[in-house]
Amino acid sequence: MKERWTSECGTVTLYLGDCLEILPVTGPVESVVTDPPYGIGEDGGSQRTRGSKRKNGPKLTWDNERPPKKAFDLMRGISRLQIIWGGNYFADMLPASRGWLYWNKLMGGDFSDGELAWTSIDMVLKSFTKAKQTKNRVHTTQKPIALMEWCLGFAEGETVLDPYMGSGTTGVACVRLGRKFIGIELEPKYFAIAKRRIQDELKKVAFLEPKKPR
Repeated sequence: MKERWTSECGTVTLYLGDCLEILPVTGPVESVVTDPPYGIGEDGGSQRTRGSKRKNGPKLTWDNERPPKKAFDLMRGISRLQIIWGGNYFADMLPASRGWLYWNKLMGGDFSDGELAWTSIDMVLKSFTKAKQTKNRVHTTQKPIALMEWCLGFAEGETVLDPYMGSGTTGVACVRLGRKFIGIELEPKYFAIAKRRIQDELKKVAFLEPKKPR
């Protein structure tokens, strides 16, 4: 672990480091909600998608490969409930589930129509429709806040953990919904972005809360 930050109100704790090292010491939580790297090279640079070349910004390395099975075993070992985006990419590392979530991104064309999240919940498939954010993104695979708020509606308990925090969208959603959040991120650039976004959201929530009489 390279850095740990806890908000003044004590509801958010962020770790800069490898989740394989940090998860064993975070203690049990009620729910894990996360969007791990899919291992498909969405971490920037010039890429070809069905013959068309596109730019995703500076090339990093966080999406070079999928997380190891140990990461999923740790997530399942410390929480009662898990929601894992890109679950179809990790089918060999997760048990069978009928409780899938589907995000309809309204993309069309050469792009995927949507994304799937594996869950440990015994329920029928649920879907959410929201256009993918294409402007003002701070992460190449950034999810809409509204999508993560919807996910949290399926999550149990007070505390939510995201071991692949990225730019902190799950944390922002937790702050908005009054949930406690633990986030882990390996890439310093995105850790800093997530910390700033969550700090900004905490300030907004504090401003909107009714002032207690003196």
